[in-house]
Amino acid sequence: MRYTQLFTFLVFASFPAHVAAQSKEPLKLVATIPLPGLKDGDFDHFAPDIDGHRIFLTDEENDKVDVLDTATNTRIHTMENAKAPHAILYRKDLKKLFVVEGDASAVKVYDSDTYKPVGEIKVSIDADSVAFDPATNYLYVVNGGREAHTPYSLISVIDTNASKKLRDIKIDSNHVEAMVLEKSGPRLFCNITGQNAVGILDRNKGTLLATWPLPAGDKVNVAMAFDEAHHRLFVSTRTPGKLIVLNSDSGRIISELSAVGMVDDAAYDAKYKRIYLAGDGYVDVFEQQDADHYSLLGRVQGAFRAKTAILVPELNRYYLAVPHHEGKNAEVRVYDIQP
Repeated sequence: MRYTQLFTFLVFASFPAHVAAQSKEPLKLVATIPLPGLKDGDFDHFAPDIDGHRIFLTDEENDKVDVLDTATNTRIHTMENAKAPHAILYRKDLKKLFVVEGDASAVKVYDSDTYKPVGEIKVSIDADSVAFDPATNYLYVVNGGREAHTPYSLISVIDTNASKKLRDIKIDSNHVEAMVLEKSGPRLFCNITGQNAVGILDRNKGTLLATWPLPAGDKVNVAMAFDEAHHRLFVSTRTPGKLIVLNSDSGRIISELSAVGMVDDAAYDAKYKRIYLAGDGYVDVFEQQDADHYSLLGRVQGAFRAKTAILVPELNRYYLAVPHHEGKNAEVRVYDIQP
């Protein structure tokens, strides 16, 4: 074969593979779960039941909780009359659901088989975000602040074994959002949104250890995720839409990247080294080349205010909740994670 012929052959032989590599999206839509009967309004958060093949979704503005079958991709039950449900915890060993209901000023407890209420733990109004510590079975719940008309918020510590509130941790801001906790130590990180900062708490002492301000001009930090192995904290801001990577030991800013706006859920994928941000219109997927370097891997088409999502690594799936809008029924989109 002549040199020119060999060159041409090599170029065309490599071309299809190159194109495929460039065009392949990180998420592949494999199913859609219709949610008829809902009006316009946001969802808030998901929670999985891996062994029971269920996933729970809080219909915040519809005052319901949907129960979905992850094997058949169908809605199998709707829990009615929840009062602005925000976050949810499933305790397999207790067969209980703990649903944070903001307008009820309570964490309602339900039997996870019958979906009947079996108790409640009172907190302040506007209870919202949660973090769960499986080592102690303590649930940390953000409440109070803006709707309580107080200049401070509370993080209530709830013993889910006893269904009882243990104490409140006071945060001097009327707006606190997502929380994550480390497994190797006692720290809990939270978005102190009212201060455009990240708060670091000692879970054992119930005290605020430090506050790390975000870069100037970055505001409305709502979603958060954590790569504990590499000491990296991921914070998403809405004004402007950004992904901010911080050193979780020092608070030093490692990277800042433009991202989709109105993000409400962020997830770190330890297997594929990715960060997923669900926002208004898109899901942005960022690649972690190493602890200090990040880039946008792909932007997946979402929908209007489809900002509620969950990564379920055990199923290799990502679920995105799409609200009812302009006559189009609400739905949950099910994606396979692509290597």
